[in-house]
Amino acid sequence: MAHLDSDAFYASVEKRDRPELRDQPVIVGGGIRGVVSTCCYIARTYGVRSAMPMSTALRACPEAVVIRPDFAKYKAASRQIMGMLEALTPLVQPLSLDEAWMDLSGTERLNGGSAAWQLARLQRRIASEVGLTVSIGLAPNKVLAKIASDLDKPRGFAVIGATEAKRFLADRPVTLLPGVGPALARTLEKDGVRRIGDLSRMGARTLAERYGAFGLRLAELAEGRDSRTVNPDETRKGISAETTFNTDLTHREALEDRLFSACEKVAMQARAKGVVGRVATLKLKTADFKLVTRRRTLPHPTQTAHTLFEATRELLAGEVDGRAFRLIGAGVSELVETAKAPLDFFAQDEARARVKEQAMDSLRARFGASALVSGRSLKSRP
Repeated sequence: MAHLDSDAFYASVEKRDRPELRDQPVIVGGGIRGVVSTCCYIARTYGVRSAMPMSTALRACPEAVVIRPDFAKYKAASRQIMGMLEALTPLVQPLSLDEAWMDLSGTERLNGGSAAWQLARLQRRIASEVGLTVSIGLAPNKVLAKIASDLDKPRGFAVIGATEAKRFLADRPVTLLPGVGPALARTLEKDGVRRIGDLSRMGARTLAERYGAFGLRLAELAEGRDSRTVNPDETRKGISAETTFNTDLTHREALEDRLFSACEKVAMQARAKGVVGRVATLKLKTADFKLVTRRRTLPHPTQTAHTLFEATRELLAGEVDGRAFRLIGAGVSELVETAKAPLDFFAQDEARARVKEQAMDSLRARFGASALVSGRSLKSRP
């Protein structure tokens, strides 16, 4: 099992295309109230990190070159890299534009060498033909491969063997494990757990008693076990869109206008991908950067802005209490293919909305995205 992760992907693409930026700190992001999408390794030496507010990043590194994201370029580079992976094995599972797992089992004879040899050659080929660097981890399973690829970035290449995995993990912080974020790490620390080896010593039974089902998962991870396979057909978990405001918003109507625009973007993506979602999500971020997430299971699956907005607007009503918000977003999850989720007989509103919004999609495809804009979306434009 291998994990490939492109190094500072967006920033590296920009530096590749603009060689004069090679020795300068580069931040990809932007907007008055935006956040850092990616930054190069030079910018990281100043303390800049992904998802950091742009204002904070520029205080830390005022000389940084800030570049607006160009996703067309990033997608093109991603297609090149993913094509090289798929030339080695059909078992490739992309996680994002710049990251993927792959299973190279049984490919030694076909590709002329061991998995490690194939991956080393792949790393060189990507650098030569795409002009980007990647880090690669090789291990018996997904979680160890991901950990290995992070060990020596950029241009890293690390191997973790099955027999050494538990010993390798023992003295490393619990935050190295997937799913152990800051909140859980604080809880574990209160219980005297700081290192992965501490989890192993507690044992599966104690971990399950204290932390429920995820405790059992922690017990497996602490031993270096992970039974997940590489699945090229794994369905995307959700679709979302969000916007950060230039100035904080407190009034419900202004927030609803921005929310509707996000719902339109999500619905258009869902229709384009031929999927519907059963769970609607509202995302808010307060002026002091506290994240608020609310979810609702819908009575029938949707791929329309109409249904998604109705659900998330009700969730928003419970949060508008005078607080100032800097970001709003909407999403759908628990996705299934449209053909496998026929509409409920009673979901007439959804059916009518789908016909209307599909007609709008056709007009936009023919005359351009700006040819047809809803009145509510116009109100949300700066």
